[in-house]
Amino acid sequence: MTASCLFCRIASGELPAHRLYEDDHILAFLDLHPIRAGHALVIPRAHHVWFEDLPEDLATRIMTCAQRLARRMKAIYEVERVAMFFTGIHVPHAHAHVVPMQHVHDVTSQAYLSAGSDGYALPPQLPAAEMEEIARQLRRG
Repeated sequence: MTASCLFCRIASGELPAHRLYEDDHILAFLDLHPIRAGHALVIPRAHHVWFEDLPEDLATRIMTCAQRLARRMKAIYEVERVAMFFTGIHVPHAHAHVVPMQHVHDVTSQAYLSAGSDGYALPPQLPAAEMEEIARQLRRG
C-alpha cells in the first residue's frame, strides 16, 4: 500500500466508496465518474501499478468478481453486453472497469468512430504479412 495512492486509500477504508464486493485480496466499488450507471471498478488491495504485474491468482480473482458483477448488471440493466477492461490511465493502481453497455460506443476508442457517433466502422485491416510479424513478436518470450 502506498499512502499517496487513491485506490490504496479506498481499499484501506481511509476514503469512502460505494462498495459492491470485498474480500482479503480485492475490492469492487462504483466508479465516481461512470460511463453508465453501474460502472464498477475491481482493484487488488495490494498496490500493483500495472495489470500485467498482478500475480496470476490475483488477476483470476479480479476476473471472477468482474464476471459476477457482469451477470448482475445484465439482469438489472437489461443489457446484452458488459465490457471489462484495464486502462490504468488516471490512477496508477491496477484496476478493472466493468461497464454495462447501453450503446455500442460506450467503451469504443476513437479508431472505431470514423463513421460518426451513430455508426461503427472497423479500422482498416493490416496486411497478412504484417499481422504474422506482429503475432510472431508477441509469441516470443
